Amino acid sequence: MQTSAGQTAGVGRPKVSSRQLIEDAAAELFIENTYVGTTIDQITTRAGVSRATFFNYFGAKSDLLWFEVDRANDSLRAACAAASATGSLESIRDVILELAAGFDERRVPLALTQTEVMGAADEIVQSGLVRIATQASVFADFLSARGARHRDDLLVRTAANALAGAVAAAWITWARDGIGRSPLEGYVAESVDVIFPGIRAAFESVARGNTF
Repeated sequence: MQTSAGQTAGVGRPKVSSRQLIEDAAAELFIENTYVGTTIDQITTRAGVSRATFFNYFGAKSDLLWFEVDRANDSLRAACAAASATGSLESIRDVILELAAGFDERRVPLALTQTEVMGAADEIVQSGLVRIATQASVFADFLSARGARHRDDLLVRTAANALAGAVAAAWITWARDGIGRSPLEGYVAESVDVIFPGIRAAFESVARGNTF
């Protein structure tokens, strides 16, 4: 098959999206030049895209440290919204584990494995907290709907933040265990199950008319 430039095009090779090109270019440059030493212009030049294309996909350079997590959070938001309408309180655990099981384990977040190499410790802490807060907000919406309580209720907020912390702890431990790590789902299940029985018991107690 000939292209307009007279070159032979690869047969059956999937087209690489602009987003993927940006992500791959950033990963290379962060390790080569450190995170602080890499500019958006350098990323777009390496990727062969414009600045406008960059900002079509990412709001800031720090988003490139967490794009796998951001994708997972998008999926989490959609799955929790669906489960909150039809599922039980227990279904939040099922949603979390299902997403962990479907995560592409070949693309471990750079923020969790290359912190020292990239020289981005402060940025990673700050931007990482934003992602944990995003998850907590999603969990609060679910727990509010299933527990018939306001999302700013103390029980809802406590349970949501506990779940987000458990998920974050599992991700960090999994990522830093290296190439011999077991599947992410196992880490998440172990971490979530530390706190979920307490969440379940608290909501059941409130449903029986007790206060929290």
